[in-house]
Amino acid sequence: MIYMNASTSAWLLLLTTLPSSSGTPRMRVWRALKALGCGALRDGAWLLPAGRADGGFKHLERLAGETVAAGGTAELLLLTAVDDAQETRFRSLFDRSADYAQVLDALRKAAAELPDAKTVLALQRELKGIAATDFFPGEAKRQAETALAELEALSSGEPRFRAGAIRRLDAAGFRRRTWATRRHLWIDRMASAWLIRRFIDREARFVWLARAEDCPAGALGFDFDGAAFTHVDGRVTFEVLLASFALDADPALARLAELVHYLDVGGIPVAEAPGVERVLSGARALCGNDDALLDEVSHVFDSLYLAHKESDHD
Repeated sequence: MIYMNASTSAWLLLLTTLPSSSGTPRMRVWRALKALGCGALRDGAWLLPAGRADGGFKHLERLAGETVAAGGTAELLLLTAVDDAQETRFRSLFDRSADYAQVLDALRKAAAELPDAKTVLALQRELKGIAATDFFPGEAKRQAETALAELEALSSGEPRFRAGAIRRLDAAGFRRRTWATRRHLWIDRMASAWLIRRFIDREARFVWLARAEDCPAGALGFDFDGAAFTHVDGRVTFEVLLASFALDADPALARLAELVHYLDVGGIPVAEAPGVERVLSGARALCGNDDALLDEVSHVFDSLYLAHKESDHD
C-alpha cells in the first residue's frame, strides 16, 4: 500500500513521445510547455501543479492532443507525491530563485542610474512574467517586488495634480528665459517644451534636470511638483501652458492637448495615440540626449499641429 501524505499537493503529469522526425511539432510543444511553467521530470515527462488558477489541465489537454495529431503519444495523469521528500523534489522543479536574482540585480542597477519610464516598464514586464509561473512564491519574489516598488517611486517623478486657478499670462514677459524640466523626456514634457519654443518663447533655453530640486534659481520649471507650470485640477502641464498663455482657443492645439493628456495620464482614448506613441518611443531610442530628442520630436508635433489645422479648414 502506498502512503499518501496529507501535506502533499495534486500534480498534473503529461507524458509525451514524438517521432524524431517531428522537429517542428516537438519544438512547438516544448515552447508551449515552458511558457506554461511546466517542470521537466525527464525527457517527455512534464509536471504542473494541478491547482493552477488559469486552467492548467485544459492547456495540457490541448498539448496532448497536438502531440497525438503530430504522430506521437500522450498521457495526461493526475497524481500526488508519495511522501514529503518527493513533494519537495517536485516543488524544486519550480524554483524561480535564479530568475528573481537576475531581475533583482537589474532592478538595483537601474535604481543607481535613475531609469526612464521605458526601462521601468521593461523590468515590470520581466518580473510579471517570472511571477506568472512562480507557483510556490517565497522570499525571492518579495525581495524583487520590494525593489521594483522602490524603483517605481524613484523613477516616476510625475507631478501630482494640485488644486488652484490658472492665471492668464502675457507671453511678452517670458522671452529669452531658461526653462527647466525633468530629463528623459516623455509626452507631456516633450509637447510642453515644443509648445514653449513654438508659441511662447522662441529663444527658450532648456535645462534637463536629474532631480527636480536641482532646478536653477531663476529658471521656469515645468512638469514637476513645485514648478511654475505643472498639473492643475485634472489638466496636464501642456494643457496648463495652453490656458496660461491663452493658446487654448486654437482648435489644433486643443486637439493636441487631448492626445497629450491621454498618453500622459489616460482618459478618453484618442484614435492616433498608439501610432504617435510608437513614433515618440522610436525617437527616444534614436536620440542620445534630450536636446536631440526635442529637435526630433518637434518635427512630429509640427506635423500633427499642421494636420489638425488643415482638418479644421476642411
